[in-house]
Amino acid sequence: MNYDALRHFADSYGLVFMILVFLGLIGWTFRKGASRHHERAATMIFDEERPGD
Repeated sequence: MNYDALRHFADSYGLVFMILVFLGLIGWTFRKGASRHHERAATMIFDEERPGD
């Protein structure tokens, strides 16, 4: 595979792949039931419990 073929592949299929990954990550973030996990992560620093206790 030479440079031109690799460049053509990256320009076409690579872009489609990156867009699909991006949309997948956005969908994973806003999926149903995820707000509970986001709320837990946002308030985790205020917990009084220590991991070793």
